[in-house]
Order: sequence, then C-alpha cells, then structure tokens
Amino acid sequence: MIHYKTSNEIELIRESSLLVGKTLAEVAKFIKPGVEIIFLDNIAEEFIRDNKAIPGFKGYNGFPNTLCISINEEVVHGIPSKRILLEGDIVSIDCGVIKNEYYGDSAYTFAVGEINESKRNLIDITKQSLYKGLEVAIEGKRIGDIGFEIQNFVELFGYSVVRDLVGHGIGKKLHEKPEVPNYGKRGTGLKLSEGLVIAVEPMINLGRKEVIQGKDGWTISTADQLSSAHFEHTVAIRKDKVDILSSFYDIEIVLNKQ
Repeated sequence: MIHYKTSNEIELIRESSLLVGKTLAEVAKFIKPGVEIIFLDNIAEEFIRDNKAIPGFKGYNGFPNTLCISINEEVVHGIPSKRILLEGDIVSIDCGVIKNEYYGDSAYTFAVGEINESKRNLIDITKQSLYKGLEVAIEGKRIGDIGFEIQNFVELFGYSVVRDLVGHGIGKKLHEKPEVPNYGKRGTGLKLSEGLVIAVEPMINLGRKEVIQGKDGWTISTADQLSSAHFEHTVAIRKDKVDILSSFYDIEIVLNKQ
C-alpha cells in the first residue's frame, strides 16, 4: 500500500531531508587523502544528534553506522572503518536522518583530491542523470518514465545502471512502496500522483551492471571492480515540476571553497 503524504507531512520530510544535506556538507569539509572513513561517520552522527535528530541508518536492519561510505568499486552500503581515503578515490556517502518521526535520505559522490578524467566524467554524468529522471517526476507520468530517462542518458556514455538496487518511497519508514528503478520503459509502472514522496537514487557503473555482495553482508560492489557513482534526492511529486526536498546546496558551497 502506498501512503500519499499531506502538505504537513511533506514539510516534515523536507526538514529531515535538508538536515541530511547539511550533514553531508559538514562531512565534506573533512574529505581528503589520509582521513579514516570512521572519522567521517563520527562527524555525521554528532552533527545529526546536535540538531535534535536521530541517525536514520544506524541500527536499521542491523546496520552498524550512521553513514554508508562506499569507495571506488563499492556501489552502496559500505561500512565505515579505519580504512583511509587515498588521493584519486571517489567516495559515495549516503545519509539518512529521522526528525519529528519522518525520514530524510540523500547521497552524494565526492572526489578525494585529484581524480582521473574517467572518474570525474562518471560522477558528472551520474549526477546529471538524477536530474534527468527528476524532470519527469511529475503528476501523470509513471515510475518507468523516471527510470527510462536515467538509463537512456547514462547509456549514451557507455555506462550501466545497477538493476539489483532501486530507489523507494519514504516517510515514517525509510523504505516504503513504491520501488523506483533507475531503468525502465516509458509509460510503465505506477502512475505518479501529487503527495507521493520518493527517493530517486541512480547508481551508475563505469563498466558492467552486475554487482556482488561483500563478506560483511552489506557492501555492494561492481562485479568487474570498476568504479561506481551514486547520487540521491528525496522528492515530492507535484503537478508541473518536481519538489526536491533534499539539497546539495550546502555541500557544493563547501566543495567550491576547497
């Protein structure tokens, strides 16, 4: 069953989602070669709690940390550890919070120091694909339209879309119906209606689409060990234009200063 949100609920989800963006911006200040990724996780947890919210991922289905931190060939769900970021890495950081009983969820892929052109292009195209999908996230369109726009765009560049992981509805639960694939056919799937709140999150691979699960039971990596990038916004469906509830604004202020 799909739970369509009231205007008041959407504003509560917006508040949570904007806090995710501010948390990722706080973390972005410390992303550089030589940093242990568990340090980034600690920064995020402290910031979220200081803002009277709860880390949304910590303890979720047993996940042990506040952030999912996934490096290079890791697609999503990487567990923070004493692993050190290296010059030339790319790192996807996914964050969720609960505030006023509602979840916010967003992800951003960062460069660590100077990265090669191949990784830079992958990040840029993945981010663009998110917005391509969001252009059709409006009332009257269908779930398949979002996936089609993402898939069609990234495949122009020879990239592939992960099939095993998808976006999702969001509200008082982190994962609600419907599923939101990053691939699909136009005109298929659930018809989008005002009040639907979804997290759209393209996970795009430099090489093949196949992924494997790590021995830790969480980390998902590309089967061919080539890099992957990931961006995510929480959005509400409206009549004429998508309402993006999360934000990359604070993150990009930090990145532009570096």
